Amino acid sequence: MQTYNAITSALFGPLLGWFGRHSAVVDILFWSVLGGIVALLVYKHASNQKGIEKAKNDIKVHLMEIRLFQDDILGVLVSTGKILVKNALYIGHNILPMLIMFVPMMTILFQLEAHYAFDPIAPGSTQVLTVKMDPDLGVPSRDVRLAVPAGVTLDAPPVAAPDAVAFRLNVEQPGDHVLRLSVGGQEFEKGLAVGGSARKVPFLRTKSWEGFLYPGEDPLPADSPIAEIRLAYPERDLGWLPSGEMGILATFFILSLVAGLALKGLFGVTL
Repeated sequence: MQTYNAITSALFGPLLGWFGRHSAVVDILFWSVLGGIVALLVYKHASNQKGIEKAKNDIKVHLMEIRLFQDDILGVLVSTGKILVKNALYIGHNILPMLIMFVPMMTILFQLEAHYAFDPIAPGSTQVLTVKMDPDLGVPSRDVRLAVPAGVTLDAPPVAAPDAVAFRLNVEQPGDHVLRLSVGGQEFEKGLAVGGSARKVPFLRTKSWEGFLYPGEDPLPADSPIAEIRLAYPERDLGWLPSGEMGILATFFILSLVAGLALKGLFGVTL
């Protein structure tokens, strides 16, 4: 996970800067369309295009048989069975390209969300840092200690539950700060982006598969007693586009789908 995140972040860092860091809408639209083109190229070269076309044509033929010979109950049942078989073949031809396509499409989406879903925390505001423990390791949450840098203060004593602890923070000074957590003889860092220009912010640090979704920070070590460290950030205003993670997700998939359907003839792809 750490290697994947490091490589993709190093690649997309400069690429997402082509249109300027403040041109989030342009970047999201551009990369969503590019995602549709990537999907088309994967389908063209990884799928059995002849098999897909034949399966679709056979389904059309059997549908026509049902319409023409609808009074022949046995014939309708036979044609329906053939449609089901051909549909299974059609789905089978699509499995491999869908699996291959998943990697580049998700990589683009994760990076778009990491860069544009959230804004830095506003100076003078209060946010909650949540630390969840790994229940399999049995380290109590009350043992977690937090050290804050200059410009950040604790607003109240930590609130501990059996498997989590929350720290209420006052963030006062702009900058990219580092919070330091210690538990069970181990120390862990968590980034904190406050004020300044829009940029990639460290939303979640975890050791689970969710680390792929949030490449803003390195994942936690596998033997960490802490399962995840989460800090809430405000959603970035994307103008006329829907904002936040779900907004970018919806925009990406809808636009990439529309682009794929609109350009499939140009690329000579049968879907």
